Amino acid sequence: MKNSLFSAVAAVAVLAASTVTAAELRLSHQWSDNDIRHKVAQIVADEVAAADVDLDIKIFGSQSLFKAREQYRPLSRGQLDMTVLPLSYAGGQQPSYNLTLMPGLVKNHDHAARLSASPFMQELEATMAEDDVIVLVHGYLAGGFVGKDKCITKPEDVAGTQIRAAGKSFEQMLAGAGASIASMASSELYNALQTGVLTAANTSSSSFVSYRIYEQVKCYTPAADYALWFMYQPLLMNKTTFDGLTPEQQAALKAGSEKAQAYYLEEAKKEDAASTQAFEAAGVEIASMTAEDFAAWQALAKETSYKAFVEELPDGQRLLDMALSVE
Repeated sequence: MKNSLFSAVAAVAVLAASTVTAAELRLSHQWSDNDIRHKVAQIVADEVAAADVDLDIKIFGSQSLFKAREQYRPLSRGQLDMTVLPLSYAGGQQPSYNLTLMPGLVKNHDHAARLSASPFMQELEATMAEDDVIVLVHGYLAGGFVGKDKCITKPEDVAGTQIRAAGKSFEQMLAGAGASIASMASSELYNALQTGVLTAANTSSSSFVSYRIYEQVKCYTPAADYALWFMYQPLLMNKTTFDGLTPEQQAALKAGSEKAQAYYLEEAKKEDAASTQAFEAAGVEIASMTAEDFAAWQALAKETSYKAFVEELPDGQRLLDMALSVE
């Protein structure tokens, strides 16, 4: 009888322990299941599930849990476990994050990867840690320019255009080049170009394709050896939640994240190439940005968006210099 009672108690104890270590994490993002950023999240979720460590990641896409720009704050408060989002969305809370969508800081995807592994990124991660947030997967996506009447590769090409720019710092720079700025969501680009509200636009490679912008423009300047528009869009996690997991669960998350990060870099490059093919197939002229063009944009950015950033943040110049120092 004693043995039976002991066995029953032991069984309950084992069950209780497994219940404590089992966990479900909620991951939120704004994109569809076909988007590269969803696939990055899915790789992490699948790898964790395959590790069999009593940890499940449930993904809520298409803004079904939180609106796109409302994810960082609940993440930092522990109301959300994980998210994939453009870090610049939280630039209002942490102005240093605006450097992750700044013209001329990133030349190409390999440069972006070096930036993600640099002391500059460590500084941003220290700021995130103060908000109880950690990075699991680093990743940048690139973009380019379209022109309804002409190609855009250098600053003088945007003078007199009515342009939509992706991000405040890009608006500041393009206005400095003599462009008129029209703010709108990327989903409104097609209509605006079709009706003449816009004569040029700047956004991500994937958005140019998904919104069929190749039907409305004469020329496309894609991200290639040089590109101006890069946006940091990491997979983040609440630090307290991560710290509360078992060592096995943490190891599974790290292993899945490492695999997802390698995928993210390669697929981001493929997205740029695929966008070029889509525009070429539609008969759109393809233009290339040269090293000299990039340098001209960067010089303009120093007088416009860089200057505005440094004026806004007391530590801004030091952070900007750290980012610019990454070769």
